[in-house]
Amino acid sequence: MNASGSNWVLDLLSRDSMPAPVDWVQALRRQASDQAATLPQPRRKLETWRYSRVETLLKASFTPVVQAPDISGQVVPAGISPYKLVFVDGWYSESLSHTDGLPPEIRIGSLREHLDQDSVRKQLGQLANAGENLFTALNTALLNDGLFLEIPDGLVLQDPVEVFYLNSAADTPQLAQPRNLILVGKQASLTLVEHYLPGQGRGYFHNGITELQLDAGSRLSHYRVQDEASTAWHLSQLYLEQDSGSYYHGITLSFGAHWARTEYKTGFRATDARCDLRGLYLVGDGQLSDFHLDVHHDRPACQSREQFKGLLHGKGRAVFDGRILVEQIAQGTDAQLTNDNLLLTRDAEVDTKPQLEIYADDVKCSHGTTVGQLDPQQLFYLRTRGIEKKQAVHMLCEGYAGEIIDHLHLPSLREQATDRMRQALERI
Repeated sequence: MNASGSNWVLDLLSRDSMPAPVDWVQALRRQASDQAATLPQPRRKLETWRYSRVETLLKASFTPVVQAPDISGQVVPAGISPYKLVFVDGWYSESLSHTDGLPPEIRIGSLREHLDQDSVRKQLGQLANAGENLFTALNTALLNDGLFLEIPDGLVLQDPVEVFYLNSAADTPQLAQPRNLILVGKQASLTLVEHYLPGQGRGYFHNGITELQLDAGSRLSHYRVQDEASTAWHLSQLYLEQDSGSYYHGITLSFGAHWARTEYKTGFRATDARCDLRGLYLVGDGQLSDFHLDVHHDRPACQSREQFKGLLHGKGRAVFDGRILVEQIAQGTDAQLTNDNLLLTRDAEVDTKPQLEIYADDVKCSHGTTVGQLDPQQLFYLRTRGIEKKQAVHMLCEGYAGEIIDHLHLPSLREQATDRMRQALERI
């Protein structure tokens, strides 16, 4: 806390923000600021923040990026797709992006440049309620730019779309707040890959929100690789709503950042939808990785799968809080939730809490969690084959993590993820 008894988030919300590009966004911002005044501050006494060390984030201070930054000197990886969108400090960079060759029916690019679209006006802010928590309110109250992607009915895009989030070399800790809106039309299909890359400047806070709407029969494969700098704070909130027969395949790989938290809030608006959430987190000295899932089954005959695995070493710490809620109306629900953790050192720590809350009687649901160490017998077996201990540990860890990485449908992305995991394991 600062001298005024408030935190930097409330200080920012109390200031007059820059005028929004259109009136309805200004109204959305103002409403979020008003809601923030009534919200509780994140703290350990709140169950959702109990293990998250959020007080250290609130003691810091960050400056919001209120205009497109200087992109000179920015280097963007080649990527695995011909289609690339780049955001610097949360702002879209047209010069660094490449969307040539995409079907003209697709609407894609800067959210700020698409605010006149009816679909944006109707959908923005509908899933991510600014009254959800203080950080959601902050993102909405200072909303400026982010990714807008709308796939029309029936369009199947074969090549993936890649999105890169970069941070400029600023002298002061900055606040980047991309606001993403992704709309997938009926019977449409898309693969979206997001990369959160290390920044060049001092510590920064990425406070991003993504709203995803999948219409009937649509498919979205959504892969996210969080590999931010060791000085970074990272918060991603994903709000997902699915229509009948749709399929969402989401995988988050968390390698970087000093403090990283990912939240999934998913819901269904019709029957026969499927949601598949998976994640892998590698956590070492000075790192906290935090996953929160809220899967809400409020329609009959929907399916969800949640599988998350952690590799912890040094004094790394992880938090997993997964909840499946099955309403009485949601008969025929099929939901499974698992969280497994492998502690490679004595000082590593994980707090895991999978939950089932069921009010229907015709369901097939399960949940479970494990926390353990490498099997000494497996290590002994590899050592007797002439394999050094360090290499044997790496082999077992790769096999353990491969259960998540192998679900990435893009071979080149699987290779990248495996290489990054090996780099992290070299520090053990």
